[in-house]
Amino acid sequence: MSSQKDLQKLSAAGLLISLGIIYGDIGTSPLYVFKAIVGQEHSNFSQRISETLVLGGVSLIFWTLTLQTTLKYVVITLRADNKGEGGIFSLFSLVRRKAKWLIVPAILGGCALLADGIITPPITISSAIEGLRTYYPELPTVQIVIAIIAALFIIQQFGTSLVGKAFGPMMFIWFTMMGVLGVSYIVKMPMILKAFNPYYAYQLLTSNYNAFIILGAVFLCTTGAEALYSDLGHCGRKNIQISWIYVKTCLILNYLGQAVWLLQHTGQSIDLNANNPFYQIMPQGFLIFGIGIATIAAIIASQALISGSFTLIAEAVRLNLWPKVRINYPSEQKGQLYVPSINWILCAGCIGVVLLFQHSARMEAAYGLSITVAMLMTTILVSKFLQRKKVPAYIIGSFLAVYLLIEGTFLLGNLVKFIHGGWFTLSIGLVLFIIMWTWHTARKIKNRYVKFIEIDDYFNIIKEMSEDESVPKYASQLVYLTSANFNSEIESKIIYSILQKQPKRADVYWLVHVDVVDEPYKSEYEVDFLVPGKLIRIDFKLGFRVEQQINLLFRKVVEDLVKNGEIDITSQYKSLNKHKIVGDFRFVVIEKVLSRSHNLSFYEKVIMFIYTEFKKISLSEERNFGLDLSFVTVEKVPLMLTSPESVKIERVKH
Repeated sequence: MSSQKDLQKLSAAGLLISLGIIYGDIGTSPLYVFKAIVGQEHSNFSQRISETLVLGGVSLIFWTLTLQTTLKYVVITLRADNKGEGGIFSLFSLVRRKAKWLIVPAILGGCALLADGIITPPITISSAIEGLRTYYPELPTVQIVIAIIAALFIIQQFGTSLVGKAFGPMMFIWFTMMGVLGVSYIVKMPMILKAFNPYYAYQLLTSNYNAFIILGAVFLCTTGAEALYSDLGHCGRKNIQISWIYVKTCLILNYLGQAVWLLQHTGQSIDLNANNPFYQIMPQGFLIFGIGIATIAAIIASQALISGSFTLIAEAVRLNLWPKVRINYPSEQKGQLYVPSINWILCAGCIGVVLLFQHSARMEAAYGLSITVAMLMTTILVSKFLQRKKVPAYIIGSFLAVYLLIEGTFLLGNLVKFIHGGWFTLSIGLVLFIIMWTWHTARKIKNRYVKFIEIDDYFNIIKEMSEDESVPKYASQLVYLTSANFNSEIESKIIYSILQKQPKRADVYWLVHVDVVDEPYKSEYEVDFLVPGKLIRIDFKLGFRVEQQINLLFRKVVEDLVKNGEIDITSQYKSLNKHKIVGDFRFVVIEKVLSRSHNLSFYEKVIMFIYTEFKKISLSEERNFGLDLSFVTVEKVPLMLTSPESVKIERVKH
């Protein structure tokens, strides 16, 4: 934990790590942004290069990076840290008590980010590899890109901490190379610096009938801004804010350099698929090295996005927004996790994108639409966070007005992309939304039918049964997982399981409750001796980023209680007791099965049908909690049967 805190502080190591982890997506955007602005593959023609188009384009890029990335994310949103952690679900955890409807922007934003994870690796890797066409016009780039993507997903299961150490220095070389290449062209035409004047952006948007298409292309320069916030926990706010100064400078210099090259071809109509301005500003002899560095940067960008998707899903699982899935921890590094199911879904999605669109120019048409949605959702959640921090209402109003206008305009610009491929990411986002919304709503429906009763009514019965030798002993220590939030309550199904289903005598009964709290890495527990030596309740308070290994956590708590002399877990069987043998433990997991006799609305029936189908392929409750399966009994109980009073049947007398 201390090393993690060290990274949060401003340091050379922290700055280097932030370069490697955070800026992959936004740092590789110069590969395709100007190509998208000027080329406009989706318009079926290449625009003639004009001064208005080039100066306006670079002006729009500069002001988008300034207002959207620097001001909104680096200055404002990074302040919304949840005990040092960032990301849309961390932000939601901070503000969810403000209003119930905030779950909608949180889920929409999370789904949009995951959908973005399917198109970022193909577009960045394709853009880098297509540079080789300068040397080899007939090169089969699609096959090379698929091979790189497949290799990238295969290595995920082994952990990326070793490779990760090289990310920072490599990205430093990448940004420095971009800055130097940009300067080498700026000196040839210093007048390009006048593009900082927002007038040129205004002039382009008002004079060009393709203004919205151009805006959709410009937006690509800021698509990685959301990653700045998501990776807050890895690097710390200060390291991100300081390293961004260098990153933004190098990005702007490179865009200005590309603009100079384009101005040198004013009046011409250039096939930008074959003549990407990014590669055209490289000296001929350096080109092969430049393509190599660009490919490594693209792979790093993809890696950062894949890791981000794993973290997002792990948080969604713990916030009950996603089916329980297997989560592996391939290395000791904090935050390093691997979700096999998501890895292979992303892998199939990325390869599907490459096969569907073939070239980066076509992918540009699909890219950006879903991420605009994520940014709009972050704006809504950040405004609620500012409200919580008692920021004056006029500042919050101004923030909302400015960014809803900017992002709303970009959304309109990106909507043009819908028919050219934007439908692909939105369709994926919609499927993800249905899964998250179903999981969230189904849990609420189930909880509505769970009946809780006062536990103290059963203290004497439980104590008497524990000592009743006429009842066969079921286990020495019997553990139930309970969803009751208060220690005065218990589900009626647990009492039914202990006393009636099959009377279960035990020396000690344990109730274990897991509460997922808003602090990301909280790991605490409370013990309540409801009936001393007979009925004990443990409440775990775990952060939404903490692995829920209940088996290990429970064992640790029991060890502590034994050490403190608070409980005795020695077997009560005479032959074992004299040798001080520890008694056996058995977990009982009660699985609530939906009975057919519910009076659910059509909408709720659809939700529960989808939920049931996903439950079949998701991880079982006992596996999710990391329980030793040889000591687990799973009892299926109907969630709610119609009460007998409401069933009408008549007895016929003979």
